[in-house]
Amino acid sequence: MAQFVKTCFLVVAAIVAMSVPAMAQEAVAAGGAQPLISFSGAAGAGIVMLGAAFGIAKIGAAAFESMARQPEVAGDIRGAMIVAAALIEGATFFALIVCMQS
Repeated sequence: MAQFVKTCFLVVAAIVAMSVPAMAQEAVAAGGAQPLISFSGAAGAGIVMLGAAFGIAKIGAAAFESMARQPEVAGDIRGAMIVAAALIEGATFFALIVCMQS
C-alpha cells in the first residue's frame, strides 16, 4: 500500500511539473490560442477526496490493529479515531469548497 501511495504522489508531481510551462503561457486576448492544459475545480476535488479517503483508511486500520492488541482500551482508541476522522473531514470540506470556487 505504501508503494502505491508513493507511486501516486510521483505521478501527480510529474503531471504538475510538466504542466508548469503550459500553464505559464499567456492567453491571447483576441481569441487566439487556448491554454494547453486546464485543470478544473473537479480535478482538485477528486485529488482532495482521494487524500481524505487514504487518510481515514489509514486511521481506521491503525485503530483496529490497536484495539486487537489491547481490547481493554478499545473505547479510548475508538474515540480518538472518530475525532481524528472528523478533523480530516473538516479539512476535506474546506478544500472542496476552495476547489469549487476556482
